[in-house]
Amino acid sequence: MSDQFKFQLKSLHKSFGTNHVLKGINLDIKKDRSLVILGGSGSGKSVLIKTIVGLLAPDSGSILYDGKDSINLSSIERLNILENGGYLFQAGALFDSMTVEQNITFFAKKLYDLSKSDIKDLASKKLHSVGLSSRILDLYPSELSGGMQKRVALARAVCTDPKVIFFDEPTTGLDPIMANIINELIIKLRHELGATTITITHDMQSLHKIAQDVAFLYDGKITWQGPINELDKSEDLYLQKFITGDTTDALII
Repeated sequence: MSDQFKFQLKSLHKSFGTNHVLKGINLDIKKDRSLVILGGSGSGKSVLIKTIVGLLAPDSGSILYDGKDSINLSSIERLNILENGGYLFQAGALFDSMTVEQNITFFAKKLYDLSKSDIKDLASKKLHSVGLSSRILDLYPSELSGGMQKRVALARAVCTDPKVIFFDEPTTGLDPIMANIINELIIKLRHELGATTITITHDMQSLHKIAQDVAFLYDGKITWQGPINELDKSEDLYLQKFITGDTTDALII
């Protein structure tokens, strides 16, 4: 059964001092599917996704990647995982001092032996995949609109043709039109790359646009998970209040 899962999280805990953020996360992430992790602000979504990626080390528990332990890895094994993964940070996290071309190919240049023409061709190809022209290759992030910056960051996330892509609040700060463009690009790129995608968001429109599977994070635990078409049937009180925006009893979610 484990061969159907890209990641399996077992009893995952993470604290920062006295702040116990992840309190025993159990989550199975299916291969070649789009999982959206829902949760309120401050619920630990970003900590969870960064722990899965390996940017943060869990205090205890296990993370299996393709059935193998992904926590206690050698530097070479970790690099192999990173080569097959892409990450879109919430704020884009583009390097201000680098051009669009340099930003997009930043990680690829560390992995592959690329000539100058190869680098330019790769950056142009990835820009085109997110609907942008190669005319902006020599521009800096400060010269781009917020929506263009997000798309450049997305081009960087898929530069190595990853088989797993992580999206941290991909539509935050965008107007509804640009948010929909980003959602459409996420769907398009997932199909083109045959990738497993893991997205964290509190945006219900994004959820219904891109999700195949859903997991709900509340109080440091996954309290519900299942396919998107079963979401409305959930009897999880906190999830239903989150979906409907119900503030009855001043419940904090």
